[in-house]
Amino acid sequence: MKSPNPRQKLLVNAIAAAAMGYLPTSIAQNAEDIGSLLEEIVVTATAREQTVQEIPYNISAISGADIAASQITGEADLLRSIAGVGVIDRGDRNAGTVNSIIIRGLNVDNGSSGDNASNAVAAVSTYVDNTPLYARFVLKDIQRVEVLRGPQGTLYGSGSLGGTVRYISNKPNTEEFEGSVSASYGEVNGSGGHNQTLDMMLNVPINDQLAIRGHIGKVDNDGSIDYINAYQLNEFGEPLLDDGNGNCLDPRQASDQQVLHNVGCFTNREDADTVELDYGRVALQYEPSESLSFLLAYQTQRDKVGGRRAITLGDNNQPEGSPLRFEYGDDDIGLVLTEPSSRDVDMLALDVEWDLGFATLTSNTSRYDHEGVGERDNGGLWTSVNSDGRGDWASILYPGWARPAHRTVAGFKDETFVQEFRLVSNSSDGAFDWLAGVFYLDQEKQAYSDSFNPGMNNWSQACARTNDPICAGFWPYLFAAGVPLSENDFEYERNETFEELAVYGEVTWHLSQKLRVTGGLRWFDNESVADGVMGFPLLEGDSSPVVQANVDEDSGVLLKVNASYDLSETAMVYGTISEGYRRGGANSIPADGPFAEPNAEAVSAYERDTVLNYEFGVKGRTDSLAYTLSAFYIDWNDPQINTASTFGFLMADNGDSAHTLGLEVELDGYIGNSLHYRFGYTWTEAELDSDFVGTQLGNVIAEKGERLPGSAEHVLSLGIDYTWPVAEGMDLVAQANGYYQSDSENYIDNDNDPFSQTHDGFMLWGASASLVTEQWSLVLYGKNLGNEEATGGSWPESVRTYDNGTFEGWYGNANLQFIAQPRTIGLSAAYKF
Repeated sequence: MKSPNPRQKLLVNAIAAAAMGYLPTSIAQNAEDIGSLLEEIVVTATAREQTVQEIPYNISAISGADIAASQITGEADLLRSIAGVGVIDRGDRNAGTVNSIIIRGLNVDNGSSGDNASNAVAAVSTYVDNTPLYARFVLKDIQRVEVLRGPQGTLYGSGSLGGTVRYISNKPNTEEFEGSVSASYGEVNGSGGHNQTLDMMLNVPINDQLAIRGHIGKVDNDGSIDYINAYQLNEFGEPLLDDGNGNCLDPRQASDQQVLHNVGCFTNREDADTVELDYGRVALQYEPSESLSFLLAYQTQRDKVGGRRAITLGDNNQPEGSPLRFEYGDDDIGLVLTEPSSRDVDMLALDVEWDLGFATLTSNTSRYDHEGVGERDNGGLWTSVNSDGRGDWASILYPGWARPAHRTVAGFKDETFVQEFRLVSNSSDGAFDWLAGVFYLDQEKQAYSDSFNPGMNNWSQACARTNDPICAGFWPYLFAAGVPLSENDFEYERNETFEELAVYGEVTWHLSQKLRVTGGLRWFDNESVADGVMGFPLLEGDSSPVVQANVDEDSGVLLKVNASYDLSETAMVYGTISEGYRRGGANSIPADGPFAEPNAEAVSAYERDTVLNYEFGVKGRTDSLAYTLSAFYIDWNDPQINTASTFGFLMADNGDSAHTLGLEVELDGYIGNSLHYRFGYTWTEAELDSDFVGTQLGNVIAEKGERLPGSAEHVLSLGIDYTWPVAEGMDLVAQANGYYQSDSENYIDNDNDPFSQTHDGFMLWGASASLVTEQWSLVLYGKNLGNEEATGGSWPESVRTYDNGTFEGWYGNANLQFIAQPRTIGLSAAYKF
């Protein structure tokens, strides 16, 4: 990575001095005061208000105040602060496209996934308030985040395999008028610009029964990644020509010979991975009586991202001394087309809560629209021979084309309606507690991917006019000379409708004051219908055939048993056996026509995958410490992997079996009155129990014993903060945090597949110094202070680096390493009123 600029050096030194240099060498012990300092976060994971230590399974929670104090606004930073939770961080460009959260090692998808919406749903479910939605909202005005490990299908409408993450917003407050304004300024290593955020919140009580709360905000970040040899383009996205005099010429104004033989104009698109996020939420709370309340909320976010946060290793295989040779630096990417993306998400939800006396009935009704589109440079796939000898499609289909620009536009749309009813017994001294729920989901999804060749039509028409030898072998010229080209040479679209009905519930029997046993059940019934389009409509007027609809239906029952025993008033031991489930679905695979797939019937649908989760743990608290220790073993049957068919249709396939095994430790405590610490550690073994055999061709995708991708064997997170008064009503808080994970695999077959790569382990450090009063705060912070690349996923060199130099005039290199945000130093200020 580049060295920090002088301003960053000053800020780094200031943070180090505040966070470490002034900590006292001796700390007084006072157990009576310590006990009151430990924060007890009240959660609703079991549909009742309980503290984390009262829930008889492994759950973590982080309060909104801690999230704000730690300057956490994104998913990756948040999840890395929670013990044992992994995430493949591909930056804001892929936000919302693919859920990459990994809990307890349950993952088989490769680290390069993220540009296209997957067929299979994620192994970890996510909720935004009471709506099952993965949208990666900016984390502002958040009450808390809860992370539940293990299957949760008997507690929530949306089933899961590895766990559930719940993002819970602050609700309107009818008791007082309040508001806040916050802003931040930061600089990222390698960037010539800066990062800025602005947020505002206002809570207005209209009367004792009615209140409204809203927040709006904006993130405006300059990038740090340089596309150092990108084409310069005209308004149509076509590469410009180099006129030989240092000037760039529009190809539509050039002669035929210039069009046919000019390699193009290149430039350095510095700091291309810009990020602009506009977001907001407004909520109306109405409480006509003490027993009845209504909450209507609307949340929205608009993302606009300029490029990919990734780097390229090595060089672009051009001869030494050539002006077209590039040695890639620490912040450089080797693609010749920039890769912008955009995303819109809107969610409307109505929550009704009615206390019936014996139980509380809740209704959660929501609808969301979530869509996004991203452009990517596919030139590396088209124009060069891969190291295993495959590829070079451009030399086969488009030989001679002087400025190969292969732009792919991939997007997704998700429109979903959710209705959930839950009836929960009220707290009592009786022998039984229970809850029951009904969940209905109606979803329409679309994923598409189109390949375009900007400038190809102009080049092809020049071929037809001149009959130049360079055009020999260019198939549109040979077989359809002069026919206009659409420049769209590949079209793919997948449409799916999914409908699910589920009934779930749990009953807890209090056998004594210390011993409890819980039984849970979930019944589900669902249907998936998928169809699609695939074709090669390069010639104007060509149409792509529609793939017939495939249908998949499924139903079943899941069970859960949990027992817990109080060792004392502040300690508990527990054990759980639970079944988890991830729905299957239909693949859009043609059985006839020009793209009929071999063995199409066998892969027309993919089956559900299930886990059997065994967990044993102990949790409790002392005067100075809250702790959770747990061990787990998970049998994973029929694991789903997102892959592609012979002709390139996106599909999901089932393997045979895998397992994960692990230990989890989480500590939260105080040393003295002012030094607070958090510590988390997870050890995980995750591997295949049998060969993963592809259904379509019977090929072995990965062999028994292979390690599951994206899962690190060791994950450690820690944080410390120290508070001391500096004046009446004013405190100085110094904070430091760290995250470590050992090495991980990029692909499920780490020995034989081009996608194989072992990612080195990494350590990320952050720190801050805060001056805090009751109304305002000023925070100097740093993230990724060691400027670690922290690669979590990649298009490896074996896929995207090429033998014998680059063919057909494509002067890039498309191996990609997805990295963490480089060192960021910033200052934030907030005022509350």
